[in-house]
Amino acid sequence: MKVKHPIPKAKELDNTLSLLGEGFDFLPGRRKELGSDIFETRLLGKKVICMAGEEAAELFYNNEYFKRSGAAPLPLEQTLFGRGAVHGRDGEDHHQQKRMFLSMMTPERLEDAKRMAIQELDAKAEQWQHMDEVVLLDEIEEIFTRSMIHWAGLPMKESEVKQRTWELVTMVDSFGLTEGRYREGMKARNAHEDWLKKIIKQIRKGEYNPPAYTAAYIVAHHRTPNGKLLDLETAAVDLNNAYRPMIATAYFIVFGVMAMHENPVTLGKLQADKNNYSHNFAQEVRRYYPFAPVMAAIAKKDFNWNGVHFKKDMRVILDLYGTNHHPDSWDNPEEFIPERFSTWNGSPFNFVPQGGGDHHTGHRCAGEWMTVMVMQSFFKYFAENLKYSVPEQDLSYDMSRMPTMPKSRLILKDVQKLKNRPDNVFYHEQKNTTVQSGCPFH
Repeated sequence: MKVKHPIPKAKELDNTLSLLGEGFDFLPGRRKELGSDIFETRLLGKKVICMAGEEAAELFYNNEYFKRSGAAPLPLEQTLFGRGAVHGRDGEDHHQQKRMFLSMMTPERLEDAKRMAIQELDAKAEQWQHMDEVVLLDEIEEIFTRSMIHWAGLPMKESEVKQRTWELVTMVDSFGLTEGRYREGMKARNAHEDWLKKIIKQIRKGEYNPPAYTAAYIVAHHRTPNGKLLDLETAAVDLNNAYRPMIATAYFIVFGVMAMHENPVTLGKLQADKNNYSHNFAQEVRRYYPFAPVMAAIAKKDFNWNGVHFKKDMRVILDLYGTNHHPDSWDNPEEFIPERFSTWNGSPFNFVPQGGGDHHTGHRCAGEWMTVMVMQSFFKYFAENLKYSVPEQDLSYDMSRMPTMPKSRLILKDVQKLKNRPDNVFYHEQKNTTVQSGCPFH
């Protein structure tokens, strides 16, 4: 880790517009320009320390030094996470909510999510054979909406699918915090949570009875340490957050299929799946392609670390994308090499596409295991069960856009299901593997 003393300051008086304008490239670019993995700047008029790398991530996810309450910008809290969400809680309050989410992620429920998602993908593949072209991102977003709402135990009519898909996709797309996307994100969240509140009321009254292992049942009946049911607003936010993050995985799926197209040798390797190649491929997709750019925290006290003084209440930004591409941790980080994960050391701090640290006590995403299992199954399905062509199109992606995706949203043509293969056998046989060291299910 390279740290200059005193830590350098970015040239601009305030870098808010630069961050929004440069997106994923902002922090890596400033670190390179300043020659330091830690630097100081101003965002939204306030002093901020920005940092990247495994050592920085280990500090950032140390709950002794940092808290999350009040760290995320209010617009992002309102549209993406929801007010009162687990992402912005600390201490025992955070642990209570985290235990609730982890109770939904049993091995059986993770298998359910994978099975439901593959079933929806298989049904869509039947339709794709009769379509002139398939806009893959749009299709995967609907697949995840259908499968994850079903997984959560929520009743959704066929006539509601397009509306619910729009709501979930728009919430995820609000990350960029442009004015128009913020307004749409608020509209989508309000509509979706109004729907959830009605269902939670029905569950509590006994008018609707989802299975006890589903997110809908668990959240509706969850009680706080003082024995009270969650208030309706918080319950709707928590229930939304139980499945909404999987919608963002649609970007990973599209990037992965694009990686198969741009690196044709991976197709045969996915089909053979020696040494669990499909797992390594899914992990490399999560490392290589841009997903979440940064996370924010607030210093709980004054302290010194690595020759840098952190003041109480100062906001600190961790460069997630830069950490996943940091040369101290990754050889040839700008190359797509799935095999690197066959020898990865499993550190919860050098690989942070969905947060770092411990799943149970920290702020690493509770749904990360589900994300990897579903991605692995989807890439195997595309490699084994489908034949298609990728016509000429703009597959570039704008690093200034958060979240980003191929500009064409990845168009497929001439889709055929391979009838000579037994459909969906592989997802029953597939070996489960850890997402990172410490996964409790293996």
